[in-house]
Amino acid sequence: MRTYEQDAKTLPLPWPFTGREEELELVRTSSAAGRPGIVVTGPVGHGKTRLIAEAVRGTEHTRVTGTPEARGLPFAAFAHLLPDTVSPQRALRILSGVRLLVVDDAHLLDEASAALVHQLAVHGRTRLVVAAVDEVSAPAAVSRLWTGELLPRLALEPLPCEEVARLLGAAGPEPLTVRRLHRMCRGDLRLLRDLVAALGSAGRLLPVPGTQERAWRGALPVTPAVRERLAPVLERSARGERDALERLAFAEPLPLAADDLDLDVLERLEADGLIQVDDQGAVTLAHPLHGPALRALTGRLRARRLTAGAPAGYGPALEAEQQALLRRIGQLDVRPLPTPVGEWLVAQGAVLPAGYAAVRARFARLRGEVRDAAAWAREGLRGAPGDAGCGEELRLADGELAEGRGDDVYARYDAVRRGAPEGAVGRLPAGSVLARHAQALARGDGAALDRAAEGLEERGFLLFAAEARAQAVRVHRDPRAARVSRTRAVALVRRCQGARTPALAGLVLGELTARQRQIVTLAAAGLSNREIAERLTLSVRTVGNHLYSAYSRLGTGDRGALPLLCESA
Repeated sequence: MRTYEQDAKTLPLPWPFTGREEELELVRTSSAAGRPGIVVTGPVGHGKTRLIAEAVRGTEHTRVTGTPEARGLPFAAFAHLLPDTVSPQRALRILSGVRLLVVDDAHLLDEASAALVHQLAVHGRTRLVVAAVDEVSAPAAVSRLWTGELLPRLALEPLPCEEVARLLGAAGPEPLTVRRLHRMCRGDLRLLRDLVAALGSAGRLLPVPGTQERAWRGALPVTPAVRERLAPVLERSARGERDALERLAFAEPLPLAADDLDLDVLERLEADGLIQVDDQGAVTLAHPLHGPALRALTGRLRARRLTAGAPAGYGPALEAEQQALLRRIGQLDVRPLPTPVGEWLVAQGAVLPAGYAAVRARFARLRGEVRDAAAWAREGLRGAPGDAGCGEELRLADGELAEGRGDDVYARYDAVRRGAPEGAVGRLPAGSVLARHAQALARGDGAALDRAAEGLEERGFLLFAAEARAQAVRVHRDPRAARVSRTRAVALVRRCQGARTPALAGLVLGELTARQRQIVTLAAAGLSNREIAERLTLSVRTVGNHLYSAYSRLGTGDRGALPLLCESA
């Protein structure tokens, strides 16, 4: 698996904008002339402000921001735009001359400013782009912007893990570290930045042998941002609540019937959203940051008491996870499956059994998460350097296809992935998604390949689904159907961590315009923007603009990754 070395202590400021193409277009469209605007909501740190900044970049606009310090002062947010003394009616007349108004942190507006924003929306002469946190109480005039259907609302979802990996590209973290950070931060990009900076400055992003990536193992750094997010836990003062939370931090999940858990305490914690109880009665902490943070803050003696006897349970629990993964693989179903024990052990830097690591690697590879697969295989090889299973998974994760290992279903299916389905038809489980893919390809049926891709995606085979879509592109007679298949294939490929297979050859570059392909190919060959401009008789700015657009379509902001995207085209 090839990677590019980066300085683990250096992060670009600001981080590159990534993973919000659809949301970006929605905000741009909603704030265009003739439209009323939009409200963007989401938890703290999800990137609302950055999304809006990108959407209005290059357009004439006016910006106001709510602040907690000024919530008691009338029209405080508009102080730079209004006279010192002004009536609501005059303020409305003055602001009605603004074409596009951006309102950031609208949940922190004073009541007069909130009412003014609401009236601007009612009158409709000013386009409004409003950002508000949806986890806190906002002025009624603000919430009525969307509940009263004055403006459409975009509820911002957390960035997917693959986009977080692109965002962290400059820090060089390996996939298991990226997933750990993604899980703890739950879309909070401010917390993500804080943790990565703390890990880098403390030298805790350590080189992974055999790669140019870096890994974080061990305790969570308790930064001011972590303490702020942990406040709902640290502030619990009722008898037994902190004890219950710490007990869960060191041993979750716990059964409701556990001797050291008080049901009254648990009911209070559940009502306040600090714990969850599943259908089987297993109790866990509600936020994945709370457990690591509590463990990091607990003294050594108390930690030893809380973990007394716990290691004895790891072996059976780890074996149970391994068997669950194997069952899913045998059932041709690799949809996400909770595996907290293995993830816990990796986070702590423990040595994983090679058999478990190989199964985890295979499960990830079948999902198309090829970098994850390589990382799990390396974890197994760390404790058993000569393990054949982990060694093979590492090779397969690097893009090699199997060569027909006996009766293995997936090895037979690899012929379909190579584009030679004849030998696989009739030799795959009847009626399975793999068999349907083989039959559709053998018939050269583009519509059937698209349907097979849907079935593969439903069962978690993202890379196989991308390959089926790519094969459909080549057999569709209708250019429009081919374009749809290509677009969906590219979207799937972006979720497969840079996977490269014969079926995907040339697919990604096919998504670009002819000029973009030309410029990207030269950039991949190592030419600078100025050299490309001189060769193609273009301005340097034009070359830069073409590359920026190509990066968005290719799902990368890293010039160093271009050779990987172009090498098979």
